[in-house]
Amino acid sequence: MAAPLAPQPPDPQFVLRGTQSAVNAVHFFGGTQAQGCPLLFSGSQSGLVHIWSLQTRRTVATLDGHGGQSVTWLQTLPQGPQFLSQGRDLQLCLWDLAEGRNTIMDSVHLESVGFCRSSILAEGQLHWMLAVPGKDSDEVQILEMPSKTSVCTLKPEADAKPGMPMCLRLWQANTDPRPLLLVGYEDGSVALWDISERKVCSRIACHGEPVMGLDFDSQKTRGISGSAGKALAVWSLDGQQALQVCHTHELTNPGIADVMIRPDRKILATAGWDHRIRIFHWRTMKPLAVLAFHSASVHCVAFAADGLLAAGSKDQRISIWSLYQRT
Repeated sequence: MAAPLAPQPPDPQFVLRGTQSAVNAVHFFGGTQAQGCPLLFSGSQSGLVHIWSLQTRRTVATLDGHGGQSVTWLQTLPQGPQFLSQGRDLQLCLWDLAEGRNTIMDSVHLESVGFCRSSILAEGQLHWMLAVPGKDSDEVQILEMPSKTSVCTLKPEADAKPGMPMCLRLWQANTDPRPLLLVGYEDGSVALWDISERKVCSRIACHGEPVMGLDFDSQKTRGISGSAGKALAVWSLDGQQALQVCHTHELTNPGIADVMIRPDRKILATAGWDHRIRIFHWRTMKPLAVLAFHSASVHCVAFAADGLLAAGSKDQRISIWSLYQRT
């Protein structure tokens, strides 16, 4: 009797077109519209931010705040209809979307022109912490927002030489109010910083190439990183805040531009330079699907609160997927 054929990967639920430029960042806005349908933000190579209705599958606004320079990071804020956009023009813009305004309320001038995406940590409804690449190439600057007060600058010790920070992830343990920062560096290492103490708690070598993206599951104290190389690294954090590599997962082709764990911590998605989106079971790292829809590098992935997946590509398209939905 013939072995059963493996199920074919699904097609996208739908595709968003019209950015007219490579898509470098995607982010779901959990705020519901009248019909309860979320919005999707996308940031393009041309410097525009598009806001999409996932109900009509069309743009509801196009924002131009980065002078034609690539948008690399988008993040909504907890206190209502506001979001941040980071661009290669060295500006991080704070937008107000209340009552259809779509205006820049404030901006932070960045000191680094690198590709490192920023990170935020909400501290109640009115304040949040912001981590951005610093003035010197190996530094990370921590700001208190919205006052833009400098909290500290995190600079590795002189003999560490990790290179530039490539990706940042602020987080807070459930049992400890102190803010912590995970940094993926140019030399392939991942470091955990204690911001209050201004010191590195732990640093591990994860990759032989620069870390391009990482995500962290604070409930399982376990994270994952992807690099310009051919491996995903899964690492964990023990009670003494020491990082250790659990295992690595070899890929067919090199280059992971982004990685994200779904909010329910069941699956994760990676964005590949090989045009593929890969889906893994988060606990076991079992490969679940390879989504071969895009015709150029996939630059970014994002999950909505309800599990919907968006992927943005150099091919100027955004694919929307409904995969392994929660029951």
